[in-house]
Amino acid sequence: MSHRKAFTLIELLVVIAVIAILMAILMPALSRAREQGKRTACLNNLRQLTTGWIMYADDNNDKVVAANTGLATAWVRWPGNNATQQQQITGIQNGLLHRYCPEPKLYKCATGIRGEFVTYAITDAMNGYAGIPGTKDLMVYRRMQITRADERIVFLDEGRLSPNSWTLWYDQERWWDQITARHGDGTTFGFADGHGEYWKWKDPRTLDVAKADYTYWQNTGRNGAESFSYGNEDLHRVQRGVWTKLGYAPAARP
Repeated sequence: MSHRKAFTLIELLVVIAVIAILMAILMPALSRAREQGKRTACLNNLRQLTTGWIMYADDNNDKVVAANTGLATAWVRWPGNNATQQQQITGIQNGLLHRYCPEPKLYKCATGIRGEFVTYAITDAMNGYAGIPGTKDLMVYRRMQITRADERIVFLDEGRLSPNSWTLWYDQERWWDQITARHGDGTTFGFADGHGEYWKWKDPRTLDVAKADYTYWQNTGRNGAESFSYGNEDLHRVQRGVWTKLGYAPAARP
């Protein structure tokens, strides 16, 4: 009669330890791969939205669609706070880009806030809010005004829809609307020539802004000292992408 030898307790613990080590090695790699997949999907959304933005101008005598979502002529319509799913979809359908980008999934980043159907925004510079000091001659209302289209930001992942365009100072070294941190602490952008890019943030102060509580930032942070970010190359880069240049002499990083 043969006798089957069972695993000892020590042998089982060794196997469990090996499995745990392998999982610890593989999980970060799997997480990065999953996040890179979401980043690719997000960039694809922005490329399609920007293509729709270009097509709208082509069909409307070169005029750029309104970026302010509180207007009837906006690219999407803001349905109000605490809007239902159907109200948000209706806001997309009532937007002037819906004809060119009819799929609702194009308007949201996969890592966006749950319940939000539009996470992207158009910057003030592209027919948005015209009251930023020093930007009167930098506002774009027709595509023919754009030079170096591959460097001009049209869309970015703001995180949630608001009744405005995305606002950034021109003549001050500070943030106004929050920047986001997605897909490995960066943000995706759609440019005026139709391509998309992912920018990973280098300055920890940028992440402080991105990860601040939304309500706090809207009511306190944007008006306080933490909105200033002297010597922040992330901020400089975004400001140049939005306004083409800086409206101030940048300070040295503290």
